[in-house]
Amino acid sequence: MTPTVQGSEFAQLRAFVSVAEHASFSRAAEQLGITPSSLSQTIRNLEERLSLRLFNRTTRSVALTPAGDALLQRLRPAMDEIAAALANASHFRDSAAGTVRVHAARVAASAHIEPILGEFYEKYPEILLDVTVDDATVDIVAGGWDIALRPGEVVERDMVAVQLGGELRQFPVATARYLEGRTMPEKPEDLLGHNCIRWRWAGRPLPYNWEFNRDGEWFELAVSGSLIATDRAMMMRACLDHVGIAFATNREADDLVASGELVPMLAPYCAYYPGYFLCYPKQRQMAPALRAFIDFIRMKARE
Repeated sequence: MTPTVQGSEFAQLRAFVSVAEHASFSRAAEQLGITPSSLSQTIRNLEERLSLRLFNRTTRSVALTPAGDALLQRLRPAMDEIAAALANASHFRDSAAGTVRVHAARVAASAHIEPILGEFYEKYPEILLDVTVDDATVDIVAGGWDIALRPGEVVERDMVAVQLGGELRQFPVATARYLEGRTMPEKPEDLLGHNCIRWRWAGRPLPYNWEFNRDGEWFELAVSGSLIATDRAMMMRACLDHVGIAFATNREADDLVASGELVPMLAPYCAYYPGYFLCYPKQRQMAPALRAFIDFIRMKARE
């Protein structure tokens, strides 16, 4: 029957290599952090398991037998490879290197990932960011992602969630050309008479209902219109092309409003909400690369 390496037997082989390389039980025991008598017993157990004498011992010297020498020649490359593998694994433990898989909603990716990439890679050149930009609500763990950036309303309760960039606000916007000849909405229900550009979460059958706040209470409005898109960039492009009214976040629309390209509406009904969160599964041990990304993106969000 061919001997196999099981349990403590790896420690026996490691002890054998150490004794062979030092040609001394006392020096090998010192390197391994055990007593010479314990090391001697370990070698005897190995010899008994293999039914081979591996060393010739005298009170003054230790020498390999031919069988011991043959075993050492085969073991040394394997031990060197194991040591290299462990050193490589330690590199990932001790330094920020490796892959971080990120799932990010489009607005969150635009606001919190794209602006930091240059500075991030100056500091962490050995980290590979694998970023999926997608508005679908996915199972992070099942999909193999390490972390997600998504709206607070779709963060799972068992996730660690960190708010990014403060609160957000959504409000209807349109071009002056679209509004020309039409009645400006004075209350949310007036939108039902307009062509509204609707947005739908990827993977969901129905469009998102627009949310408003009246007297401190949130309510939803199922608007209608001639375009539904899962891509918010398409939604905004259509709005700028005078197709209809879009429901945009302040991050998407503030600059366009300031430049006069879009006209905001219904401000009294558009309250702030928590916005986007960085979320990830609870874990005892976190890879340094993932920790570095989390800490960096949180730091930049506070600036």
